[in-house]
Amino acid sequence: MTKYLISFPSEAMIVPEDELQAVADAARAVIEQAKAAGVYVFGGGINEQVAPVLVAGDGSASPQIYPGSQLRGGFTILELPTRDEAMAWARRLAVACRCSQELREFMYDPAS
Repeated sequence: MTKYLISFPSEAMIVPEDELQAVADAARAVIEQAKAAGVYVFGGGINEQVAPVLVAGDGSASPQIYPGSQLRGGFTILELPTRDEAMAWARRLAVACRCSQELREFMYDPAS
């Protein structure tokens, strides 16, 4: 089976403050469905209050990350047999989160 990344940048979710809890509840319900279906691998949101660092092979860290590199928002990793099924789960998350989702496919790695 193939692992898929379903994600959205934080600025894509434009929801009134009083509806945030309903969105969170809807998204958690989809995640619970994915868990029940046995396709959930991992998910979460990037803590944008903590700055990223670039860690070198010698262990040193720098606040200068790769140019153009940005990772914000929420993501879910699912393991599914087909891209069509990944599209269906992305659609469910788009409805729950009230914003379109990006779908990416991980390359196959026999060790993972």
